[in-house]
Amino acid sequence: MIQTNYNPDVLSCLANLSNDEVFTPPNLVNQILDLLPKEIWENKDAKFLDPVSKSGVFLREIAKRLMIGLEKKIPDKQKRINHIYTMQLYGIAITELTSMLSRRSVYCSKIANGKYSVCNEFKNEQGNIIYESLKHTWENGKCTYCGANKDAYDRDDAFETYAYNFIHTDKPEKIFNMKFDVIVGNPPYQLGDGGNNASAIPIYNLFVEQAKKLNPNYLIMIIPARWYAGGRGLESFRSNMLTDKHLKEIHDFKDASDCFPGIRVGGGVCYFLWDKNYKSNLVKVSEHSKGVIRKVQTRPTLEENLTIFIRDSIVHAILEKAKAYKEEKMSSIVFKQKPYGFRTNFIEFDKKGEIKIYTKKSDDGFSFIKKEKILKNVKSINEWKVVTSRSTSVPEEDNGQVLRISQTFIAEPDSVVTESYVVVGSFKTKKEAENCLSYLKTRFFRLLCQMTIVSPDVSPRTFDLVPLQNFKEAWDDLKLYNKYKLTQEEINYLESLIREV
Repeated sequence: MIQTNYNPDVLSCLANLSNDEVFTPPNLVNQILDLLPKEIWENKDAKFLDPVSKSGVFLREIAKRLMIGLEKKIPDKQKRINHIYTMQLYGIAITELTSMLSRRSVYCSKIANGKYSVCNEFKNEQGNIIYESLKHTWENGKCTYCGANKDAYDRDDAFETYAYNFIHTDKPEKIFNMKFDVIVGNPPYQLGDGGNNASAIPIYNLFVEQAKKLNPNYLIMIIPARWYAGGRGLESFRSNMLTDKHLKEIHDFKDASDCFPGIRVGGGVCYFLWDKNYKSNLVKVSEHSKGVIRKVQTRPTLEENLTIFIRDSIVHAILEKAKAYKEEKMSSIVFKQKPYGFRTNFIEFDKKGEIKIYTKKSDDGFSFIKKEKILKNVKSINEWKVVTSRSTSVPEEDNGQVLRISQTFIAEPDSVVTESYVVVGSFKTKKEAENCLSYLKTRFFRLLCQMTIVSPDVSPRTFDLVPLQNFKEAWDDLKLYNKYKLTQEEINYLESLIREV
């Protein structure tokens, strides 16, 4: 039978502006709003702010809840609408277009005081959903507020500048001149810096930090989960988040399409609840997968000696077992960047010479140089070296968790590498190097590396969670499972995440 009365929610059908400005589906918005205490919907004095309004869906769904919650306190429907829209709901749009779209969603009119607006008390066209065209503040070629590249974003008025109102001010409290009980939204995720997409700079952290300055009772935002362990320039943000005792809940989605169908966000997304009245080092972590909550666990945001957040509870348990041995970390033997002083673009090599140099600038993958050109790590030249490509694959949770430490091999004595490679370790004997390589190929090793990989670059930090082994002997997964006493559940889960080499 054909259903003829189907009336879809238009906000669930919108195409996204881009991967960085993603419209939030109404069902996700309601999951997020469910984190707030139920009594807030009966509070006629509570004030709500969406500082990054795109479709207006957050404000619209808040209005629906308030309309029900305040029915007894304000029985007259029109008076209730007028009170909610003029005294409780506030939005800052990210563009002029989204300001009109948001007003249309919330007020049923892109003009707040128009004849079709459901609220009849607004005195101006914007109402409480505002937008102002701003310019970046340039200093040394960068915006002092968001870090935008002047060459890329110093545009005339006909083009969008992405100078978002909420973060381009030192005094966000002056925008509406009021105290907000709840700040909620889905901020833009990144800005290109004038190079390729891989070099884009995250900006979602700026919206979170700006919202905290307003000191709301509750703050909820949905953002990329990359901040857990990496992200360009996010070290301070990560530290602040993981030491913030007001962080009450994290809802984690390894596959971003579970939240935003058809959208890929490397590393997935999360939304969090920040509660001013909550003070603890523990956070409730809910792991979502394919529409269900797979695991809920309350645990510390920061584990001892760690500076990153381990998102997966089973992986967290495996890591705890490894940490119990108090072994040195693999990162302690990994060479620092540019191990022998040669950058990736080094081409001053010869077809013959004293020392073999592995380089991606040669068609053969290697060439030769004179020994006198080597100024770093000279003592290791005559040793056996385990080498891997500096560029690896970022795990894609929606594609079978494939982490590949690519182009991994043993470099013989009298050889070096350019910056295109990472020297994982150097050894006196070939057998030790072979045993180290056997360790790198294990699923156990790659699982612990995966926790720190959020970009294609491999560095010593990639191996911070991996225990160093005795390379007088070879290693395989069974041996490691037995050593660290992994349960069958942990083994099964690990092997479902990491493919065999």
